[in-house]
Amino acid sequence: MCETCGCGDPHSHEHDSANPHSHGHVHDSSHGHPAPARTLSVQKPALALNQRLADQNRGWFRAKGLKVFNLLSSPGSGKTTLLERTLRDIPRAAAIVGDLQTENDAVRLRASGAQAVQITTGATCHLDAHMVAHALEKLDVDGLETLFIENVGNLVCPASYDLGEDRRVVLLSVTEGEDKPLKYPVIFRNADLVLVTKCDLAAATGFDREKALASIRQAAPRAKILEVSARTGAGLDAWYAWLAG
Repeated sequence: MCETCGCGDPHSHEHDSANPHSHGHVHDSSHGHPAPARTLSVQKPALALNQRLADQNRGWFRAKGLKVFNLLSSPGSGKTTLLERTLRDIPRAAAIVGDLQTENDAVRLRASGAQAVQITTGATCHLDAHMVAHALEKLDVDGLETLFIENVGNLVCPASYDLGEDRRVVLLSVTEGEDKPLKYPVIFRNADLVLVTKCDLAAATGFDREKALASIRQAAPRAKILEVSARTGAGLDAWYAWLAG
């Protein structure tokens, strides 16, 4: 179960030696009188554990010489389509993919000839560092230079979880609305790059480019912005140059 937002299956807890759960017991000493309500926060311990595991992942990535990119967005923004094209064009790259159910995206990405490992989260709405560490066991990293982590489609919970990546990439498609970064500022605020995707559909959707760019700049003032279309190839050279930088 997700300690941050309450998502997931409460009966599917996984325990490890780090003991992420704090099973506090509250004893009734009120002698029949109602006890005052108390709020117990489990968010900070859960994120502290995740941070330790993310730091371990990061050290492992660096020891292997891997550049790691965490791709985040809402569902349908074009993450998988972008990765299909990217994995065909960039050598020595692989992907880890997160979804609630099915291995459909990993199957699509393997068709590029690259390795792709699926993480099926069940009802959990984000990846965490522990999940990624287990997925790494299924990758042959010899000769790899680049690893993409395609996070679960969600603009809220994934923002809080460091996976050990070098850089965060947030996608915004032209079909989502120009003010999406202002509605979900946290995930954009921590982005190193914002990709405006599906630009070949901009005219058909009535996309207001200047309004969208202004929203991105307000929510993500330190992020670089690139506009791309995986279908036509527009902007991909700049995307690949950024990955190599």
